[in-house]
Amino acid sequence: MGDVALQTAPKVAPSGAGDQRRERRVPDVAFSIGAVLLLLVLWYVFSHSSLIKAGYLPSPESLAETFIDLARNGYQGRPLSEHIAISLFRALAGFASGVIVGVPVGLLAGYSRRAGAMISPIMAFIRPIPPIAFIPMAVLYFGLGELGKIVLIFFVSFNYVTANAQAGAANFPIAYRRAAQSLGLTRAQTFFRIVLPGALPQIFTGLKVAMALSWAVVVAAELVGAQSGLGFMISDAALLFRIPVVYVGVALIGAIGLLLNFSLNLVEAKVVHWKGR
Repeated sequence: MGDVALQTAPKVAPSGAGDQRRERRVPDVAFSIGAVLLLLVLWYVFSHSSLIKAGYLPSPESLAETFIDLARNGYQGRPLSEHIAISLFRALAGFASGVIVGVPVGLLAGYSRRAGAMISPIMAFIRPIPPIAFIPMAVLYFGLGELGKIVLIFFVSFNYVTANAQAGAANFPIAYRRAAQSLGLTRAQTFFRIVLPGALPQIFTGLKVAMALSWAVVVAAELVGAQSGLGFMISDAALLFRIPVVYVGVALIGAIGLLLNFSLNLVEAKVVHWKGR
């Protein structure tokens, strides 16, 4: 019996074995760096191979030279920083306007059944329409100035912010509403103390999607009548077959979009500090 008990007893790992496994675990950042390095190696190999026609895929070193030239001399008589700044202004102005209008509208539609019954069909009709389809109307009603471009970006931001704010306000548990009623809270108190905090994670999800799309749509907005901005730089360079400039413009849009998303993540971590806990 004693031998059987010894054979069936669970084996206990020596102390410190779990710590050693944790120490040997490769951090996630190593995989991220490895993926980027692999992409750069593949890019270098293909840009120097005969598989792709010369000039269609610039090499990393040619893009670095093009970026340095743009940083020093600008593009079409304007500094590169000015192109970046005007694109950021258009994107952030449209995004902020969409947030200011879209969050209250979405919360109202999600919290009030009657408001939701009025707003939801209209938004369901507008939401599938691509923003590019509104470019002719934006030019017709607002001209080729800045207002038309900002309105186009506002449309994108408003759509996604409203949808997520409505979902966040509509999906809070009914038990919370009953608890608020039993405590004697008014509708306003219930909204600001229960509904709004519960909807914040969903609202920030909408903000991040709207920010990414607003920054992406700025390229489409700058295709019409713009004489500055990253979108103008990309489209103009493409017409002149200045492929390295096109790639630099695309890379700048991606890098700035990454920074904007990172900034929103920091704000979310401060405001919605209870998320995931």
